[in-house]
Amino acid sequence: MEKQLRTGLSVLAMAVALAGCGGNTATTSPTTGTPAASATAPAPGVSTTAAAGVALKTATSAAGPIVVDKDGKSVYFFAEDVKGSPTSACKDECATAWPAVTTSSDAPAVEGVTGTVGTISTAGGSKQITINGMPVYYYAKDTKAGDILGQGVNNDWYLVSPSGQMLKSAGGY
Repeated sequence: MEKQLRTGLSVLAMAVALAGCGGNTATTSPTTGTPAASATAPAPGVSTTAAAGVALKTATSAAGPIVVDKDGKSVYFFAEDVKGSPTSACKDECATAWPAVTTSSDAPAVEGVTGTVGTISTAGGSKQITINGMPVYYYAKDTKAGDILGQGVNNDWYLVSPSGQMLKSAGGY
């Protein structure tokens, strides 16, 4: 009897171990109730209803309404860029501090952005997003959604309004 009990416990332990390793191929029904809350909340003013695949959307910041990427990171214009030019004026060290906002689509999806959205080719062959014919960039020192540390840097870098204008004087920045 003791031998049967040990064998039964061994089989049970093996079944539990296999189930924990993903060996169980049975399907389960979805649970009902309220889903668990997200571990991180979006930055203030960042839309949480953006459709999947949206490259750019709008958010409210200390500088007012701005354009951000799908994760809520701010995007900027470079005053040295020429509207409608097929290339960016930001190269080498500039491109390290101000990485291009890129996409895989010729027509990136946007939410709330009313400026004309397009793309240009980067030196590396990627597609950099443009708004009203001007390329957009991230600022490397903006580490999280809602950061706007690049606003006004060297009097050349400015946040982008939803209509595609440079926000040169916004919120004291």
